Amino acid sequence: MTSSLNQSVDPETAAIVDLLRKQRNSQGWWTGELSTSALSTATACMALHLAAQATQDDSERVVFRGLVDGGVQWLINHQNTDGGWGDTVLSISNISTSMLAFAVLTAADSHHEESLQKAKAYVDRQGGVTAVLTRYGNDRTFSVPILTHCALAGIVDWKDVIPLPFELACVPAGWYAAVRMPVVSYALPALIAIGQVIFHHQSHWNPLIRLLRRKSIPKSLSVLQSIQPPNGGFLEATPLTSFVCMSLLGCGYLHHQVTQKCLQFIIQSVRPDGSWPIDTNLTTWVTTLSVNALCGAVPGSELTESERFPIRNWLLNQQYKTIHPYTNAAPGGWSWTDLPGGVPDADDTPGAMLALLNLRHPSENIPKIERVALRNAALWLLDLQNRDGGWPTFCRGWGTLPFDRSSNDLTAHALRALRTLNRRVDSLSTTMRDRIAGAVVRGREFLRKTQRSDGTWLPLWFGNQFNHDDENPLYGTAKVLLFLQDDLNHPATSKMTDQAIHWMLANQNPDGGWSARKGLVSSVEETGLAVECLSCENFVKKTGVLNATRLGAEWLKQRVNEGTVVQPSPIGFYFAKLWYFEALYPMIFAASGLIRWVQTNCNMPESSSQE
Repeated sequence: MTSSLNQSVDPETAAIVDLLRKQRNSQGWWTGELSTSALSTATACMALHLAAQATQDDSERVVFRGLVDGGVQWLINHQNTDGGWGDTVLSISNISTSMLAFAVLTAADSHHEESLQKAKAYVDRQGGVTAVLTRYGNDRTFSVPILTHCALAGIVDWKDVIPLPFELACVPAGWYAAVRMPVVSYALPALIAIGQVIFHHQSHWNPLIRLLRRKSIPKSLSVLQSIQPPNGGFLEATPLTSFVCMSLLGCGYLHHQVTQKCLQFIIQSVRPDGSWPIDTNLTTWVTTLSVNALCGAVPGSELTESERFPIRNWLLNQQYKTIHPYTNAAPGGWSWTDLPGGVPDADDTPGAMLALLNLRHPSENIPKIERVALRNAALWLLDLQNRDGGWPTFCRGWGTLPFDRSSNDLTAHALRALRTLNRRVDSLSTTMRDRIAGAVVRGREFLRKTQRSDGTWLPLWFGNQFNHDDENPLYGTAKVLLFLQDDLNHPATSKMTDQAIHWMLANQNPDGGWSARKGLVSSVEETGLAVECLSCENFVKKTGVLNATRLGAEWLKQRVNEGTVVQPSPIGFYFAKLWYFEALYPMIFAASGLIRWVQTNCNMPESSSQE
């Protein structure tokens, strides 16, 4: 380590900070750009194809068919050499997206025989229906929509599609846990619409259930209408919106208000090249990630007060002030987006809390309006904590499916936010401080129990397509270490931390970067996160850590110098193995890592920098 770093910021760190700052929109925050998706494109095209068949309006039909043709051509142009499709243009083929694309090419009569034959061969090799059901196990959230799409296209028999009890949507929301919903909390629209189209084509052998479901159709459609966002997009997601749309069209509901609003959303979401993104945007999420990186910036690169002010006001306006009509979540949380299709969750809420705190200098008084927002957010998180001490994504107590279970990455993020709030806001009541203290104890114990024998934690929301079972222990472990670095005074923390750091060091690649594990290609996102979590004064004093972070920082700097630091990797997935990448992620994670590394090394005594 050269002493020059103690005097000035290196040019690579300054460059990535400047690059990230320049990504702000005209209003002062970040929008980002989510990856285009073969899965989104296939589902959107299927919905539009069915709409074109159903409409009697010639001008509408021309619009629908034009969009289908454009989407089909995009799919043809982005088919992988093995005949399949991945979720993004950087993804390896998978059975789910490949079946969806094959189905819509078949239904749309695309006349691309070579592509159709290659797609069919891939689907047959992977195992078709059986492979889809195996991939998702007991979670019907995604397997049933995929097979419904394929049945509507005529490549899967309706008898192979598992029915969904859409009548459960008619019970009070407070009963959802008791009736054991077969889908996760965000998938209520799919349960209603897909359940109805399956019933429309299958009926049911039991006359009582058949009668119950027939009677439940009008009420469940009313529920669906009541939870649809104003712009028509459920969760701002093209796949979910398209699944709902095609299912209603499959029941003959072209003119239903929900169908029409879904079609409007799909049409408005298409990109100039004829494809659809996986989601509209992650504006709130990428803004809080960017803020939390840059507000720890080294001298000369921090956000100025004039830059912080509009972000603070915008973030405060994104907080939910009323009960959410979709998930019935209490007020106080934040979503990933500023658009109406979002729902509050336990990753974006702590991210927003940390951002609001970081947008104020440590010595600065926090105004009442922000203290109230932070207190409400803390209450929202505290009420969401599961009995096992961890945090789920959206709702507490819905069931045992992935997004309703506690997860390590969200738990660590929530604990960081609550602990930082407790430290920064003097006006918290004794009752609130006691609740936070108790939540931290339970959360820490959850993390202790879920740490694997090799020292790692697995995350829920991020994966690596090249690792075993798509796992990304690097991401999960780094997120937990970011919490543990300020928790070292607790006796249980030291052992957890030592095991985790040992794994991190052992899995650094020879080139200095990191991936989900040693031997996989290093990525900017994963390397930046590893450098960030290890670059704290409590960790760099441990044997080998300082040298590892130096090598990681040099790897990132090389990417900056080459101009490849902006190239994203598909390390993200959600909706049960639905992959995506975000254009801002590599810049954010690289900036976070390099900024933290510079800060830590500037604060290290000169003798310590010669490890």
